[in-house]
Amino acid sequence: MKSIIFKKPGVFAYEEREKPHIAAGDDVLIKVLGVGICGTDLHVLMDPPLHPARPNIIFGHEYCGEVTEVGSDVTNLSPGDRVIVDPHPPCGHCRHCRSDRPEMCTTLYSQQGTPYADHGLTRGLFTDGALTSYTCVPAHSVYKIAPQTPWRIAALAEPLSCVGYAIEKLKIQAGDTVCVLGAGPMGLLFASMAKANGAVQVIVSEPHQYRREKAKKCGATKTVDPARENLKEICLSATHGLGVDHCIEAVGQLLPAALDVIRPGGKILMFGHDETAAPPIRLAEIVRKEAQIFGGFLGKYYFEKTARIIESKTLPLEEIVTHTFPLSQYRQGLDLLRAGKALKVVIYPEEY
Repeated sequence: MKSIIFKKPGVFAYEEREKPHIAAGDDVLIKVLGVGICGTDLHVLMDPPLHPARPNIIFGHEYCGEVTEVGSDVTNLSPGDRVIVDPHPPCGHCRHCRSDRPEMCTTLYSQQGTPYADHGLTRGLFTDGALTSYTCVPAHSVYKIAPQTPWRIAALAEPLSCVGYAIEKLKIQAGDTVCVLGAGPMGLLFASMAKANGAVQVIVSEPHQYRREKAKKCGATKTVDPARENLKEICLSATHGLGVDHCIEAVGQLLPAALDVIRPGGKILMFGHDETAAPPIRLAEIVRKEAQIFGGFLGKYYFEKTARIIESKTLPLEEIVTHTFPLSQYRQGLDLLRAGKALKVVIYPEEY
C-alpha cells in the first residue's frame, strides 16, 4: 500500500509498505478515510526540525477511518463502524493512569535508552501512522463516531481532543473574556470552544489576514493584527482596564504577551508547541498578578467526548478544514500550508 514515509528532517518519501494484519486478540484493522496534516508534521519536516520523529515510520497521526476487521477479543467494535483513533492512548493501568494523570502515562512515555525518551510512542511520529491505506491498532485507542459524519470533519478529532482536554483546565464560564494568541487550526478550535463555553468576548490575535477572517467565523468577537495594533491596549480597553480572564497561547513563543493581557489572577494556557522556544520571562509580573499558568498537551481520555462534540455540530468545524488532497499529492498540501494559504489540509488514500 502506498504510504508517506518520514525519512529525515526535511525529507519524506512516497513508498510502498505492506498492509498490516490482525495479530492480537484486541487488534482492530482500520481502513483510513482521512488524515489531517498537523502543525507538528510541518515542524518535523523542517531542517533543522522543531520537533523530533523516528526515521522510516509511516507519517500522519490525525485520522479517522472505517473498521474492516477486529480481533477475537474485541466486542465493542464491528466491521463497518466509522471511527476516530487516539494516536497516543494512555494504557489505563500504570501508576500515573490509575492516579488520574494519564497525560504522564508511564507505558506511553517509557522509551529510556532511545533518542525519544521525552516524546512517547505517538503513532505517525514515533511508530507507524496513518498516511497510508490501512492501520492496525489496539481497540482501546478506537472510538465510534456517527456514520454520517463527513470524513474530512472526523479527521479533526485528534486536534479537537487536545483542545478540549486543555481548555477544561481554564474552567471558562459564561461572561468570561478570552484572548487567543494565534489563529491556526488549533487557535481557531480554541476560539470556537471558548465561545461555546460561554465567553462573551473572544479576542483573537493573528498577523495573517486570511486567518483573522476565519477567526471571525469561528467564535472571535474581535480580531487583532499584532504587527499593526497594540494587543495589550486593545485587551485592556475591551475589559475596562482590567485585562482578560483567560489567555490561550496557541503559537509556542508568546508567554510574555500572554502575561501582558491577563487581569490580576488571570489564567494562561500554554498550548503552542515549539521545542526551541525560550522567551525571556518577567517573573515579577507572574508574582504580582498571581497569574495561573497551565500547560496543555495531547488529549488524554477525551476522544469519547470529542466524538459527541463533532456529532453535535456545535462548532464551525467546516470553516477549519479548507482543503483535501489525495495521498499522492501530499506535497501540494504541505506547500499550501507553508505558504499560509490553507488551515487544515486533510489527505485521503487513493488505493485500498
